[in-house]
Amino acid sequence: MPPDGRFSRRGFLATAGAGAVGLAAVGAGGYVLGRDEDRPAQREPFHGEHQAGVTTPVQDRLVFGAFDLQTSSPAVLRTLLEDWSAAALLMTEGRPVGEVDDNLAAPPVDTGEALGLPAARLTVTFGLGPSLFDRVGLAAQRPAALHELPHFAGDALQPERSGGDLCVQACADDPVVAFHAVRNLARIGFGRVSLRWTQLGFGRTSVTSSGQQTVRNLQGFKDGTNNLHGDDADAMRQFVWVADEEPREWFRGGTYLVARRIRMLVETWDRSSLDDQQQTIGRFKSSGAPLTGEREHDPVDLAATAVDGTPVIPRDAHIRLAGPASNRGRRILRRGFSYTDGIDPRTGELDAGLFFIAFQRDPETGFVAVQRRLAAGDALGEYIVHTGSAVFAVPPGARPGAFVGEGLFT
Repeated sequence: MPPDGRFSRRGFLATAGAGAVGLAAVGAGGYVLGRDEDRPAQREPFHGEHQAGVTTPVQDRLVFGAFDLQTSSPAVLRTLLEDWSAAALLMTEGRPVGEVDDNLAAPPVDTGEALGLPAARLTVTFGLGPSLFDRVGLAAQRPAALHELPHFAGDALQPERSGGDLCVQACADDPVVAFHAVRNLARIGFGRVSLRWTQLGFGRTSVTSSGQQTVRNLQGFKDGTNNLHGDDADAMRQFVWVADEEPREWFRGGTYLVARRIRMLVETWDRSSLDDQQQTIGRFKSSGAPLTGEREHDPVDLAATAVDGTPVIPRDAHIRLAGPASNRGRRILRRGFSYTDGIDPRTGELDAGLFFIAFQRDPETGFVAVQRRLAAGDALGEYIVHTGSAVFAVPPGARPGAFVGEGLFT
């Protein structure tokens, strides 16, 4: 590390294409993160056509960080993204962000809490906020569909939990590994960025690959039954990856991330009858089946009626209003997590719910279109409130020897 303490990326980028052999020497004294026998099954590749952490089978833990840029210099932004990419590459390999030595006169180059832990399928995904491009004089390079999200009915957004010039989504199967990633990137970026807000998540609330089982959210219902699967290449091309419609060539192959912090009013929900809960969602709580079926993956029959002629799935049921059949076939790739942030001091009630993340080809025809419909009449709105919001452009992936977002500067 240079005497001034600045993170040095040159050596890392020079060896980035050399594979594991080139990286194996990192760590004086033999310090590495994880055991060799663990790594093949627990590493997710950093390099690729698209960034990891989008179609990657969703992990169990999340640390999401939004940052404000402290400069108007595009050159400083470029070096930040270079430094972050170099560090993310090492951490996804299960290694510290620099050489570990015993220099007592300098701060350790790596914060150290993940030493000895395997990579735990860590993915680090970078995004660029709408405010970033004007800030550094690159408005002409701003992706066409990147705009601040509109206000929706029922929103109670907190500025300290919303927005940001950049974001880092760190997902892993170990909470320490995910925290270590965002902590070290914040440290590397010191003086260039400052953390605006963070969110910790646990327990994935969606299915993002055909090999995963549906899990339950904090309301006790199976969540993400009909989510897109990241291993469905045709669906990803249709609904997630930006293609030739994007006039800024550098962003083709990227996607858009929408993040929403959705607090569940769990005390109110817990006092509601089972019938009311099931009518609100449109599914049976125990099996996850739609009210028109017997098994979780039975088709949702929106036309089915009861003896008295009323719809079996109520007109304001969540699955009716959120489903593709009610939204002109629009679909998004959900990648959410449960969260709990202690007690609301004003009410003494739990501050817990869903940290909703969705990837899509265009936020206006994806999340925004669906959320407008939900905000106007979703029965679930009685039991939730949106308290945080952000949107980011997620650049395409980086090839070995390059960095995420490099095309923005060329």
